Amino acid sequence: MPYDGEMLMSAPEHDIKMKILLAAKKLFAKQGFDGTSVRQICDEAGANVALISYHFGGKDNVFGALFKTFFPGNRLAEYAAYFHDPIIGIKKLVEEVTRFRLRDPEMIMIVQQEIFKQSPRVKTIQDHIFPVWLKVRELLEDGRKAGIFQFRSLDNTMFFIMGALLFHKNTDYFLPILSDGVPSFDDMYRDAAVFILRGLGVPEKAEDYL
Repeated sequence: MPYDGEMLMSAPEHDIKMKILLAAKKLFAKQGFDGTSVRQICDEAGANVALISYHFGGKDNVFGALFKTFFPGNRLAEYAAYFHDPIIGIKKLVEEVTRFRLRDPEMIMIVQQEIFKQSPRVKTIQDHIFPVWLKVRELLEDGRKAGIFQFRSLDNTMFFIMGALLFHKNTDYFLPILSDGVPSFDDMYRDAAVFILRGLGVPEKAEDYL
């Protein structure tokens, strides 16, 4: 039975699919996609080894299902009301990217590994992640046309925003040189949003938009 089929599932079927996905997420992050077998996933999930084929149609489809299930960028349409204002739209995307990065480090690790290896699964990742960055690009363009944002290069500005949101993902690594300890979500999100908005030329009181 294909993963994206229209058949309704019972609660137990839904539960076992979720257990398989959670197990795969954990193992892919720890061992890599290629280093994880179907049997290992099923052992971790406490599931019969045939169920991956039955519910997903194979390990590659499990990988795709992880992004369909756990990646919040698939819900961009839910945030449409924020995107009418470039400042509020950028702020919302900063908030959601930061939230995802802190809440689901396993997915972040999977993305990093696959991009580093330039694996055949990078296209799956791009299909889910690029809409988020394209929305950032669109909001930057809208803001510049409206005279709200000031910057020279749209491409470089988009890269700077990506860097501000994604660079300090391995906070534990930097703990020996930090003075405030591990930052909270609120502090990380607010500081990132203010930093980015000020860099875009929004007035000094960028905090007023939070």
